[in-house]
Amino acid sequence: MDTNSANSNLKSEDYFINMGPQHPATHGVLRLLLTIDGEIIKKVEPDLGYIHRSIEKMCERDSYQQIVHLTDRMDYLSSHINNEAVCLTVENALELEVPERVKVIRTIIGELTRIASHCLWWGVMGMDVGALTTYFYGFRDREMINDIFEETCGARLTMNYNIPGGLMFDIHPNFVKRTKDFVAHFKTKIPEYDKLLTNNVIFQKRMKGVGILSKEDAISFGASGPVARGSGYSCDVRKYHSYSALDKVTFNEALKSDGDSLARYEVRIQEMWESLSIIEQLIDNIPEGEHKIATNAVIKLPKGEFYQKVETARGELGVFIHSTGTKNPYRLKFRSPGFSNLSLLNHIAVGGKIGDLVASMATLDLVIPDIDR
Repeated sequence: MDTNSANSNLKSEDYFINMGPQHPATHGVLRLLLTIDGEIIKKVEPDLGYIHRSIEKMCERDSYQQIVHLTDRMDYLSSHINNEAVCLTVENALELEVPERVKVIRTIIGELTRIASHCLWWGVMGMDVGALTTYFYGFRDREMINDIFEETCGARLTMNYNIPGGLMFDIHPNFVKRTKDFVAHFKTKIPEYDKLLTNNVIFQKRMKGVGILSKEDAISFGASGPVARGSGYSCDVRKYHSYSALDKVTFNEALKSDGDSLARYEVRIQEMWESLSIIEQLIDNIPEGEHKIATNAVIKLPKGEFYQKVETARGELGVFIHSTGTKNPYRLKFRSPGFSNLSLLNHIAVGGKIGDLVASMATLDLVIPDIDR
């Protein structure tokens, strides 16, 4: 019998499998419905709603001081930056000028938060593609930052430190020394990350040419953060819409033009170096002064619409407030980076294999409560 004739009679049939919401590679309660032909992906449909908590509606019920106790529970790996975004929105609406000391401390805390988030991402990124050791290395360094945060504000994950008008407390007497010790320590560890994972030939073969996103498509999907900058799209909010003390430092925007999974990975590695540089420029130049300014016990914004955006570890977070002049917002909306970045997953995954999907999704650095609020 002719083998080619026999093969031509075989019929290909699509079938569907669930990936998540319990799958470890989906990093939380994200369900993906995959349409596959053999091992080849034909369609990826994200299914959200498993951790929806109505955070935006709860914010409309609460006062402006209370809102910051909810926003750190969205992208919990960027909790300080999330809260800073809300505080900046309120302060701009009230035309409050916080002390320079507050601006510098917020910037240092924000960059430490970015490094801590990238450490966790790097550790889990390696684990997703089969390199378990990275998990322990990444968490080793992240713990040093968490120790600083715990001493500063009393928490290690869902942290409340920023408040409208300043900071909840002044920095701990050990803050400067421990931060400088961490910077010196971490400078020796990023090359270790490169030696262990970045330059690993197996890892590179898993990442190069996988999950390609063009610059035009990144813009079209509304991508931001390292996902967009890995495709050559310059969009760092810290550069184009500077806030807090970021206008007092110099740093390079991490950009790659290849648009594949390896490019998105390399952008985050470079961002860790740049965050260290920002911290170094500020840590010995924290101004003296108050850690907050006096505000009314009940904050009421003037009538109008107010918007502020910041650069979290995952990209652009926007806060929109529509105020009617009362103590709580009439409407509050968050523009989370993860939602737009997730929307492009089908685009970069179709035609690849399930193993490629895991690698591509890891480079999106999704935090599901940020998407499914």
